[in-house]
Amino acid sequence: MEIQLKKNIQQTMKQLDLYLIRQFLTILGISILGFTCIFLVVDLIENLDRFIDNNVPWKFVSKYYVYTVPWFFNIALPMAMLIATVFSVGLLVKRNEWTAMKSSGISLYRIAIPLIIIGIIISYASFEFENRVVSSGNEVRSAIEQKYIKKKSRRKMKHVYNDIFLQKKEKIHIALGKYKVRQKSAEGVTILSMSEGIILNRIDAKKITWIDSLERWAASEYSIRTFDENGYEIDVSIHKSDSLIQIDFTPDDILKQGKLPDELNYNELTERIVQLKENGVKTTRWEISRYFKISFAFTNLIVVLFGLPLVVIKPRGGLTFGAGMSFLVIFFYYAFIKFGQSLGFKGVLEPMASAWIGNVVFSIGGLLLLLFARK
Repeated sequence: MEIQLKKNIQQTMKQLDLYLIRQFLTILGISILGFTCIFLVVDLIENLDRFIDNNVPWKFVSKYYVYTVPWFFNIALPMAMLIATVFSVGLLVKRNEWTAMKSSGISLYRIAIPLIIIGIIISYASFEFENRVVSSGNEVRSAIEQKYIKKKSRRKMKHVYNDIFLQKKEKIHIALGKYKVRQKSAEGVTILSMSEGIILNRIDAKKITWIDSLERWAASEYSIRTFDENGYEIDVSIHKSDSLIQIDFTPDDILKQGKLPDELNYNELTERIVQLKENGVKTTRWEISRYFKISFAFTNLIVVLFGLPLVVIKPRGGLTFGAGMSFLVIFFYYAFIKFGQSLGFKGVLEPMASAWIGNVVFSIGGLLLLLFARK
């Protein structure tokens, strides 16, 4: 009899979990579709004059938004997660199902289990989605802006890049003091050919210019130094006149170095940080962006912790109160995230702390609300 009773309880809890999960996922799907559509329409209205003024072909406008939608989706996901949490639990309260559950000994903590599991799964999926889809989509979107939207571009077109470092085939290290995009010329050039950490060859040039017809670089006032296997200089030649030299990189390689952090995935950011550090460049902004890719994904879990108690705190009118508070929470959450990043950029906080401070504060707040809520 006791065994049968336990089986019945387990079956009932399983049905309750499935019922809650179905309700949650349905609201989540509707919410994220709604938020994404709103972002899309608002962005199109805002930028329509830019497309018209620049005579951008509609096929490129369509392509622009095809690659922008994943970014909107990723931004909308935490908002949709909070709305889905509030409404899925709020509907239980509104239908008096929550009262029946409490009288049966089912606590808010037990209801939270399936939603927290979903939050963990979606946080991981969000991280992977951002790395595999969103970052590459941002790169295509920026490329379309730079090529077709020359007026009032959301991203300023850079015509000069300073302090560029490239690494080719792990053996060639290239440093450019200044690169001019339109002229395809670089100043303050140093190129090192290395083997097992030892410099074999070094080229220093005051200026190099890319010749499209020859697909080669023309160097002016440059020197070539050769070293032996022990790193001692064995030969040096100095050239005052302009001449063509063979260097294993192109202007496209330089422009790739101009990518913004949101156009690089986590692994690419890690590689870029290592490369910049090896060349003595400060990497604070890049490190904050890398840590933020993980912390923002976990926002999807933290908003679930916050959303669960919002409805049950105020049983009467709990759904209305919870819905209103959810928008307020999202507003302050995003504002706090930006505040943390600003502190990191200014050097007040370490990169990891600046990227995670919002999550830590709101996690504590969510857990406290869950602890003191009517369970």
